[in-house]
Order: sequence, then C-alpha cells, then structure tokens
Amino acid sequence: MLALILAPPAAAQEKGTLNPRPLPPLANPSDPKTPAKELFGRAREPAALEAEPIGFYSKGCLAGGVALPVNGTNWQVMRLSRNRNWGHPALVAFLKRFAPAAAQASGWPGILIGDMSQPRGGPMISGHASHQIGLDADIWLTPMPARDLSREEREEMSAADMVREDRLDVISDVWTPGHLAVVRAAAEDPAVQRIFVNAAIKRAMCRVAAGESWMHKVRPYYSHNYHFHVRLFCPRGAESCKDQDPTPTGDGCDSSLAWWFSDEVLHPRKTPAKSWPPMTMDKLPSECREVLKSE
Repeated sequence: MLALILAPPAAAQEKGTLNPRPLPPLANPSDPKTPAKELFGRAREPAALEAEPIGFYSKGCLAGGVALPVNGTNWQVMRLSRNRNWGHPALVAFLKRFAPAAAQASGWPGILIGDMSQPRGGPMISGHASHQIGLDADIWLTPMPARDLSREEREEMSAADMVREDRLDVISDVWTPGHLAVVRAAAEDPAVQRIFVNAAIKRAMCRVAAGESWMHKVRPYYSHNYHFHVRLFCPRGAESCKDQDPTPTGDGCDSSLAWWFSDEVLHPRKTPAKSWPPMTMDKLPSECREVLKSE
C-alpha cells in the first residue's frame, strides 16, 4: 500500500522567505469544516505531551515533537522559514547518526535536510500529504558545502536535478557514486522502513547495487529527482502509530521497475484533474484534538 501523495515536482524547490509572517487568525477555528491543515499550519510550537506519533504517515499528528538543530557537524537544515524541522525524537536521533555516516560513506562534508514535520505534525498547507507523524524526512541530493550556508542561501538555493529530461535515466555527470553511498547509508539503518526515489535513480542504483539486501527499501515514486524521502518504522511501544505495509521482497530491480518507464507513466493521458475536499479533524485520530489543544 503506497498511501502516499507527496509534493508536485517543483514543491521541493519552492523558495522560502527571509521575512516569514504568521498566518492570520482563523475566523472560526472550531468549525468542523475547517481544514485540519489550517489548524496544524498555525501551530508554531510542539504539544507539551509525551512524544508519540499518532496515526498514519499521511493521516495523523505528532505529540511531543522536538526540533532538529538547524546546524550540525554534518548537516544543515534548509528552508527555515517553513518551520518544518520537527519530528519524533526517533527521527531526530536517526538524522543525528545518519548525517556523519552519510558523510563518511560519500566523502561529502555532510547533508542538506529539507522538510521533516510541523511542530505538531498533521496536514500541511502546502507541499506534502505525508510527513504528518514526525517520522518522515527529505534529504537533498546536493552535498552540504564545507561552510555554513547563509540564511538567504537556505531559502533560495535549489537542489540539483538528478534526472534526465526524458525521465529515463539519471544525468550521468550529475549522479555520482557518492549519491548512491548516501542513500545506502540511510537504507542500512534498521530504523528506516523505506526510502522513496525517482524511478530513474532506482534504475541507476540497480546497475551497481542489484541484489544487495538493503535495496528492497529503496522504492521508486513520482518526482523525487531533487531529494530522497526517508521514512522510519513506528518506534517500539508507539501504540497509536500505524506502520506502512512491509516493502516487497527482492531488490526491486525487476519488471516492477520497468512499469515506471512505460508509456502510461511517462506520457499519461490528459484527464481533468481530480480534487478532494481538504481533510478535516474528524478524519484524523481523535488524539489529534488533544495535540492541538495542548499548551
């Protein structure tokens, strides 16, 4: 079960702002028709509750979220104006151990970290349908430079596109063994449930890593040509958290990968865009109301 709708192709590259302004107050936040994203998007601080991922990755919230420091020895957080460098303590702990492992494996100075979750998780006003329970993180496919990026660079710098215009393969002089090493370092961590990459990136990885045990975690998905998406298992004892279905067996370098390069995927028929009403609080676990109310 994918159960995952992520950002459109350009969303990860949307620039931030040097002067973020708070969203205006809602006229009637208690109205049951109020989209949940409008409520969670206005929460600037975490819920003062015991840390708990609540619900599913694309339908839930986060209690007791903690912020990843925006600078570490081997990482820097991007798009600070979004205030999405929050997660369950398990995610923050993973990123703190993954960053030096990725640097050592690839020879990069470190990694650039994109969106994690909002302070209280939940649906976002823009960019993602997942990232709701504090167990998802986007890692840019651009090495961290060996210096501190300025605030302006963090808001306006774009990641490098790894995928050819025809979407059949990676750009040979952009994709490097270091990129594969970084993804491998993430996949080999036992806390990681799966990793989403562009199908062209999966194809490139299959050429050199087919048959390796960690490859089953690396799953092709739409977009993801500028970053890869890491998803963790629900932490042990997190009774309100619902894991995604297990990844299929095998390395994923078989006919299932070929489908992503079929005409129906690369050149789909144009049909009227479907739209769904925004998720309201009654669609989320009941505990999410307490998460929003917590002072």
